[in-house]
Amino acid sequence: MIDTHAHIDGPEFSEDLETVIQRAKEAGVKKIFVPGICLKDTPHLLDVCNTHPGFLYPMIGLHPENIMDEDYHNALDKLESYLKPSLSTPSKACSPSPIIAIGEVGLDFYWDDTHKQEQMEVLEHQIHWAEQYHLPLMIHARSAHAELMETMERHRASNLSGVFHCFTGTEEEARDLLSFPNFMLGVGGVLTFKKSTLREVVRNVIPLSRIVLETDSPYMAPVPNRGKRNESAYVRNVAEMLAEVYDIDFATIVHQTTENALKVFKKVTFFDKN
Repeated sequence: MIDTHAHIDGPEFSEDLETVIQRAKEAGVKKIFVPGICLKDTPHLLDVCNTHPGFLYPMIGLHPENIMDEDYHNALDKLESYLKPSLSTPSKACSPSPIIAIGEVGLDFYWDDTHKQEQMEVLEHQIHWAEQYHLPLMIHARSAHAELMETMERHRASNLSGVFHCFTGTEEEARDLLSFPNFMLGVGGVLTFKKSTLREVVRNVIPLSRIVLETDSPYMAPVPNRGKRNESAYVRNVAEMLAEVYDIDFATIVHQTTENALKVFKKVTFFDKN
């Protein structure tokens, strides 16, 4: 399995990161993709990923909830430097950036839309990165579906790819997102919640070929660990629930969602071969 979205670099894992990673491996997780959310935490994110090459893979991005915490124009300029090829030593050969995607980026008007225009400006800027550097997007959208669709429509001809992270929407919203053929929908712990309508939406509208697994650790742990700190090992609970929803075997879920993830995050396959 691949956990396509886990904030494993966060302070919640500072005391037992190695144990958390070992539990993930024992649960059948082969790779974890780690999203960035701001400039100041990016060096630490890269350090954490560098300690586990071939298992942890970094993204960079400015999350909509963090755009006012930093001078976002300056933050964007500095974040972009991580996307450019670096000179390795001692050979000075040009090596590719380790960044596998642009994310976590998007729009979030759940609490308020005071900085709506700034959020949309920052998202547009980072979409241009995806276009320029040929990288997928990891997109967060909360209480902002219409605005996200408006933004995505402007870039439909760009052949963008990525993941609509933490999908919990309606059937209509799912159809809107699925109209972007190179994007997957990220499904996590909410799928296992007793009162969630997500299982019906998945069953009725979303083909397995368009789903990737995620935890969003340390948030939204699936049943039976709901309310506790989430971690990548629990992605297995999500996969097991998907098997129940689609009424197919667990191995098929693992195979297809892994294939889906690698189809989007093409750089991961490149690194694995080199």
